[in-house]
Formats: sequence, structure tokens, C-alpha cells
Amino acid sequence: MVKLIGRRRGPPEARLDAERAHVLVEESREIVVVLDGARRVVAASRRARESLEGLVEGATFPDELLHVGSRTPLEIPYEVDGRKETLLYLSGPGDLAAYEELRAGFTAAVSHELRTPLARLLALLESALLPGADHVDLIEQARGEVERIGELIDDVLFLSELESGRAVVALGSIRVLPVLEQVVGEARDRAERAGIELRVDCTASFELPLRARMLQVVAENLVENAIRYAGAGATCTISCAERDGVRSLAVADDGAGVDEDELPRLFERFYRADHARSTVGTGLGLAIVKHVVAAAGGAVEAYASPGGGLTVGCTFPSRL
Repeated sequence: MVKLIGRRRGPPEARLDAERAHVLVEESREIVVVLDGARRVVAASRRARESLEGLVEGATFPDELLHVGSRTPLEIPYEVDGRKETLLYLSGPGDLAAYEELRAGFTAAVSHELRTPLARLLALLESALLPGADHVDLIEQARGEVERIGELIDDVLFLSELESGRAVVALGSIRVLPVLEQVVGEARDRAERAGIELRVDCTASFELPLRARMLQVVAENLVENAIRYAGAGATCTISCAERDGVRSLAVADDGAGVDEDELPRLFERFYRADHARSTVGTGLGLAIVKHVVAAAGGAVEAYASPGGGLTVGCTFPSRL
């Protein structure tokens, strides 16, 4: 049995711990149920309530639900403040199949994305063997392909860390403006070459519940997405706001935009809208943004900017 022991926390901290634990159980993608010592239901995830008929909070857990549909139960007993409770996980055979399908699809996608720069690199090396070849130019092009492969590998590894929970996303809060100014400063040259104007609209006191590094990752990927796909002549504005108990970070451009039916797919790994398929990129930037924001308790959405273009908005609870 696991025994949870920690330092005593004051009322605000204890209340925050309780709310955090509630969200962790409630939003779990798994069928999770918390039972007390008498096997009464203390709490259950949304998926558990939707999947298990007869599950009632405060009532005794029906043991017949343990193996309905060949479910595999996993019980983890623990003790906190002298109270014995059990964390019950229930998974179905289809869960493993779905995971294997997702894993196979991800592996195939990574292989496909790596194959393209590798093929270009091989062609460049073969061209370098031809009489009269411009070796300097070919080496520079080959360097670019190697850098693209390295970028893809880094993004895949980082996304894997996010999904496994090894990368810590939220740790206190951070003043946003200095990070945004740094990101925009580093991206300014690339933006100018692409014909994109970058602007920042954020107060000095505005904060978000993210580590500085994770905020930088979100901002860099959103700005890079605009630079690559908005089109020459567009303006990209990074703005912060707080309204009705919600804090938001949005990157909006007035460029080429995305067809409405493609908007929900922008956060899929390796997905690129039709007009963006010929551009250079890993196709993982917005997927990484989604995972970082979700891990911090927020949500992300893409929608058409007023007057045309694309806006990607990230929202977080106001209370930090």
C-alpha cells in the first residue's frame, strides 16, 4: 500500500491541492474511480461516469462492473491522513488496440517525414559527384536538409516528453512580455525575409501559469507558424488579454488564412493545410503548442481572423 506523506499545508494550499486532484481525476482519459475503505465511490472521471452504468457517487461500487466487456481492473490502494482509499483503473481490450493503432500511425508519419529530407540529401550528395558541380552551394543545401532532420527529431522527442509527462509545463507563473519580446526579437530577421511584420500587444504585468521555457516554446511555434504560412505582406500580432476570468495569449495574422474545414485539423501531428504543404517545417509545431497548453490546464483553438487570416488562441484560467 502506498502511504502519502507530506508537509502540512495551509488552507489556501490545501484547497488548491484538492482542486488540482479533482481536475486530474475528472479530466483523465481513462476510466478512473476513487473508492474509500468501504468501497464507496468517492470520485470518478468523466469517462468513468459515461462508461459505467450504475456508478453513483457515495454508493458502494458495483463489483459486477469490474469485468463487463472484458475490462481489466487495476487497483492501487493508498493511505492519506490515516484514511485508506483505492484508485481503480478499468481498461478495455479496445484501449490497447487504439493505442497500438495510434503508435503505428505516428511511427509511419515520422518515417514519411524523415524520408523526404533524406532523399533530398542523397540527391545533393550525388550531384556533388558530377563534373563541374558547385560544391559550396550543394554543401549549404545539404546542411539545410541535415538541420531539418535534426529539427524533426528534436520536435518528436520533445512531444514524446510532453505526452509522457516528463516535461514539466506549469510551475508557478511567469511575466509574459519579456519572453514575447525575446521571441519576436529572435524571429525578426526571418519575418522580414518572409515579408511579415511582427507586433506585440501585452502589458508588462500580464502573467500566465507556465514555465518560462514552455511559454517560449508556445510563442516560438505560433510565431513561426505565421511566418511560414501567412504570406508576404501580412502582419502578425501577439496579444495578451484577461476577460471574464480567463487569460488568453493569441497570435493573429491577416494573411492567407486556412479553409474552415481544415481548422480543426491544424493541431494534428504532421498535418499541413493545402496551401502550406510545399513549405519547410516539421508539421509538429501546433501539436506541441496544444500539448503544452493542455498540460497547463488551458485550451487552444484556431479560427479565422476578422478580415481574413488565421488566429490561434490559447486560454488559461485567470486564477494563478
